Amino acid sequence: MSAHAHVPVRAVLLICAATLCFASLDTAIKYLSSRYPVPLLVWARWAIQALAIVAWLAPRRGLSFVRTARPGRNLVRGAVLIGSSICFVYALRDLPIADVTALNYSTPMMVVVLAVFVLGERLTPARIAFVLAGVIGMLLIVRPGTDVFRGASLLALASAAFYATYQIMTRRMADEDSGVLLFYPALVGAVAMSFALLFSLEALVAMPWTHVAMLVVGGMVGTLGHLLFILAFQRGAASALTPFTYVHLVWATLIGWIAFGTFPDGYALAGMAIIAGAGLLITLHERRRAQSVRAQAEPLAGE
Repeated sequence: MSAHAHVPVRAVLLICAATLCFASLDTAIKYLSSRYPVPLLVWARWAIQALAIVAWLAPRRGLSFVRTARPGRNLVRGAVLIGSSICFVYALRDLPIADVTALNYSTPMMVVVLAVFVLGERLTPARIAFVLAGVIGMLLIVRPGTDVFRGASLLALASAAFYATYQIMTRRMADEDSGVLLFYPALVGAVAMSFALLFSLEALVAMPWTHVAMLVVGGMVGTLGHLLFILAFQRGAASALTPFTYVHLVWATLIGWIAFGTFPDGYALAGMAIIAGAGLLITLHERRRAQSVRAQAEPLAGE
């Protein structure tokens, strides 16, 4: 039996907890986005994460998590993630959490397409089918020609496109230190959005302590989610754990229903199911494909 066949229960629970953290952060951001400028919220989200990472890593590792031979590439990668974050929060302000989360999960399909052009990977018939299924699911959610199809939906898709680019860049920097990969996006977000913060100072000063607490706790919860993700993938293979990230859709739907009274209609639910199904099938297909390649290579290694 392959070493990748076993999925540790603890790793699965960590993934479920991490996605719950992300859904909780999205809920706090959505609530505050109707009251405060989006740049202010994006700045707070990443500034808090940057401070939390420094507090977490600096005592144990000194400044090693800021040292990199490729600072430019790390900064660009961070800027791409912040672009995704900005689009995501703007979409979250106007759309239900479940819809934005589902559209954001079209990222795996976009990664498949980008990998062909950027990494030179082959677009197989199976991959084409999965991508088309994802597109159908996306269309069921945004439904062009209806009131659902508006700027916010396009921003959610733009967020997914940015995040797909971010994932491709992360693949090309797989040999980079994990602390560096975690810290630089937060640093870029905190510094870059500080300039936009100059236009939101009045809102920041007038913010009641309850909303400040919500921002701080939300940022800490989001950071905890990233930490739980890291811990999960240290305990299990990424190919085995990735399907469980779709629990995020369940959390987003339930929390959106409880907190805001919004529940996806039949079309949106069907679209979510298709996107999640396509994403799961892509993951399983790539896992089996990788196992097949390893199995064919093992006899050669023993010769």
